Amino acid sequence: MKLKFCGAAGTTTGSQHLLEVNGKKILLDCGLYQGRRKDAYEINKNFPHFDPSEIDAVVLSHAHIDHSGNLPNLTSNGFKGNIYATFATRDLCQVMLADSARIQKSDAEWVSKKRKKEGLPPIEALYTEVDAELCMRQFINLGYNRKMLIEKGVSIEFLDAGHILGSAQVVIEVEDEADGKTKRFLFSGDVGRGENDILRNPEAAENIDFVLMESTYGGREHTLGTKADDRIADILTKAIKRGGKIIIPAFAVERTQQLLYVLHQLFEDGRVPRIPVYVDSPLAVNATEIFRLHPECFNQEVYDFLFEKRNPFGFEGLTLVRSVNNSKELNARKDQAIIISASGMCEAGRILHHLRNTIEDSKNTILFVGYCAQQTLGWKIREGWEDVKIFGQTHKLKAHVEIVDSFSGHADHSELVDYFQAMTGKKEKVWLVHGEEERSQIFCDALRDIHEGSVDVGVLGESVEF
Repeated sequence: MKLKFCGAAGTTTGSQHLLEVNGKKILLDCGLYQGRRKDAYEINKNFPHFDPSEIDAVVLSHAHIDHSGNLPNLTSNGFKGNIYATFATRDLCQVMLADSARIQKSDAEWVSKKRKKEGLPPIEALYTEVDAELCMRQFINLGYNRKMLIEKGVSIEFLDAGHILGSAQVVIEVEDEADGKTKRFLFSGDVGRGENDILRNPEAAENIDFVLMESTYGGREHTLGTKADDRIADILTKAIKRGGKIIIPAFAVERTQQLLYVLHQLFEDGRVPRIPVYVDSPLAVNATEIFRLHPECFNQEVYDFLFEKRNPFGFEGLTLVRSVNNSKELNARKDQAIIISASGMCEAGRILHHLRNTIEDSKNTILFVGYCAQQTLGWKIREGWEDVKIFGQTHKLKAHVEIVDSFSGHADHSELVDYFQAMTGKKEKVWLVHGEEERSQIFCDALRDIHEGSVDVGVLGESVEF
């Protein structure tokens, strides 16, 4: 068996790992690399580490764009095999990949206008909405804890990862023709924290020989536990008393739905005064509808809530905003409201308009409930920069800024260690990916202190045999 690190090695983006076994090439995830625009375009367009037409199958851990977002480009460049995913992951990809295609088109048009002024030819979008639709036809769905043979001597099984709806750890069992041995290989995907408001806890995998594991939060601990209702209630109550709007940048998938569930509970229990709540993101609206279709992913509390004939993600005073006109009207409103909008890092989307209209008023509150990468607008606001640029114009940061990290979908350092230790088997070789270089190394050192097997950090472009 051979494993090649084709993405998300030394970084947290562009998850792609190529497993070669019994003469077959199996790609684990096919995410978009997100970085400097020019570099990202070339990497995503050209697949520098493999030929798409030579891939036999893709196994997808979950629907986040850094794990699934380059699938339409893969299929349009010659990949004809099956894409294996959970049912919920497939449904989320249906809307997320189409949304990504629209973003690709918009970005290409913007860059092409700049290039035209410089006398340069235009660039094409990575893929179109038609490419995304055609890609969806190659999906094969598999439920949790169901084993499926995908190639000769190679079977897969999805275990709940507790990260987002439908997220999975992938257990690959191989009858290796090279040495006649049976081997169990685990790809962790992204690991959830456990005790999530909506989702089940990550399952403990059994009898694992080899591990490919994420390390996003190596050396970092979340400041709050997963249950922070009291903290949220306190922030919202004080913000409402100030009389301003509450702007919440949130990822359209998982974070928005988690927020809606918590708000539902707080309003219902009378812990926060009721004010209008708006979800201003077409993707978030579509994703919220998909969430209701997948009770197999819910923890017991939300499962019971749903079957009491109540919508966990809907309540009196909630408005889901799809159209541009309604979004513009929302910006013009002067009354108090909670506005949840994408993107979570404030780099694009309707959230920019809401921030532009509220950031310079001290009555308003900007509440962050998730990770923001360095140098993004969201990171700058979280860090308390006095001046930030929105649509190229400088704005003074006067609004109150609040941060609640309990909503993070990623396990922190201690939680990753617990996850690893709960996994049984020899775990004779471990490779760490999906982490900034420093984070991965810190986590690597921690695992070496507690584990007798080999632990290494994956290096982009390199291959290992086992």
